[in-house]
Amino acid sequence: MSLVYFLVVLSVLVLVHEFGHFIAAKRIGVRVEKFSFGFGPKLFSIKRGDTEYLISAIPLGGYIKMAGDEPGESLTGKSFEFLSRSVWDRFQVIFAGPLLNYVLAFLIFSVIFMFGSPTLTTEVGSLLKDYPAEKSGLVVGDKIIKADGKDVKYWEDMTEIIHKHLEGPIRLTVEKNGKIVEIDIQPVIREIKDIFGKQTKIALLGIAPSQRIESVRYGFFESFSKGLKKIIDLTTVTYKALWSIVTGRLSVKESMTGPIGIFIITGKAAQMGLIYLFHLMAMLSASLAIFNLLPLPVLDGGHILFLFMEKLRGRPLSVKVQENIANIGVGLLILLTVFIFYSDIIKFGIFDHIGKFFRHR
Repeated sequence: MSLVYFLVVLSVLVLVHEFGHFIAAKRIGVRVEKFSFGFGPKLFSIKRGDTEYLISAIPLGGYIKMAGDEPGESLTGKSFEFLSRSVWDRFQVIFAGPLLNYVLAFLIFSVIFMFGSPTLTTEVGSLLKDYPAEKSGLVVGDKIIKADGKDVKYWEDMTEIIHKHLEGPIRLTVEKNGKIVEIDIQPVIREIKDIFGKQTKIALLGIAPSQRIESVRYGFFESFSKGLKKIIDLTTVTYKALWSIVTGRLSVKESMTGPIGIFIITGKAAQMGLIYLFHLMAMLSASLAIFNLLPLPVLDGGHILFLFMEKLRGRPLSVKVQENIANIGVGLLILLTVFIFYSDIIKFGIFDHIGKFFRHR
């Protein structure tokens, strides 16, 4: 079933992306010759107007083929040819793919906020040995309702306050056996690397959450506001992380995952429930938009960069130059893909799982 969920999620995300290109091309009058569900040999097709709609053998997303979209192709200058259109028209078609992935992510996040986002409560699930909380009187089952005088209802909000408390004891208001008590705890300060690889200090008490989860619902307009904020935050964090990789603060091996990792994570999300699977789909859809907008050859961002250069120069780059840049880009992406595949195999212990499988045969 993990494979089924993986294929469904991946296909939906890629098809949404290609559908963005498709509707933008259709809207401005560019002829779309093919729209395929899947890749490889054609299994079935039907033609409607100028477009052939196909189902292909390999169910991993899909693709579209527009008239006059190859740089070396002979063009007649007709308006239905992609490369015969203005820079602005071509930008709209290229940008529409990532945009629709963003829209899908935004809608899924908003619906999750509207119908119930699973969130950890502030109930203490365990106490870490030799940390301040263990000696403070806190016990498993206590519920923290205030931290530093601020009301807290969910674990993430509480830990954010605790981590920033770097001087003096922190006062917690705790619900203990139906009674409200206040406990002062002197946190320990640890220096760690944040998600961007930067050294930072945080305060720790040594508590871990219980598995008690509440479904948090928001109003109609607030849900869409939170959905938009989620997209903005995710985009900001991702680009910061990518910059940290470029500057050497983060390693590619530790911070990126590929198809193997996505396959494993998708299976785990599906086991936890549909809402977790949809949350993962939204995250992946936004990530697909983010990475596609990077100014790298063969990605949508690379094509947009070529359009920007064409606008500045008053003419496009030569076919030869575009092909050379594209070939370099493809080569680098292949190397990166192989490296990420290998990292996933090591990270998730694929060889160990294969060995166990054959030992039990």
